[in-house]
Amino acid sequence: MYVTPTRVREEREWIANRADTVVPLINDVRDDLGEAFGTDVDAVTEPQYREEVDAVFADGDLAVNVAAMVMILRELDVEGDYPGFVVDELLGRELAATIAGPQPLRTLGEATFHYADIQVHGDEDENAGIDDCEAALAAGFQERLPGWNWTERESPFALER
Repeated sequence: MYVTPTRVREEREWIANRADTVVPLINDVRDDLGEAFGTDVDAVTEPQYREEVDAVFADGDLAVNVAAMVMILRELDVEGDYPGFVVDELLGRELAATIAGPQPLRTLGEATFHYADIQVHGDEDENAGIDDCEAALAAGFQERLPGWNWTERESPFALER
């Protein structure tokens, strides 16, 4: 595997073009988690998703790491799938966390990845890592995007200087 600026652009395009799969998954996860936590969470649109993909890829250091993990997951396949379960989970969790950003969003991205992952099942003709990649994209980007009430208010724990 060789990562170049051209390949990073190609992966950005692949991620952006997954909006029709990733955005509904984001919204399903938000609906379920909102219900579980007794809060309303705003839905995400495809243009919002694509704009946030652009924001991630505008940071070159972040972009190369996200692109590399996506490249690995897109190519990852294990005969019978189950023996590869740990590695695609590990990569998916890390991709979600990397996209989500700094703490506490990073940890929430990791946790949300596992929830999203149980809802995504790839096609028989897809590599085993594709569904984990989609779950990771949904988990990571849903943390970055607005809509959660707790992220849109001042923290009661912020201390004044």
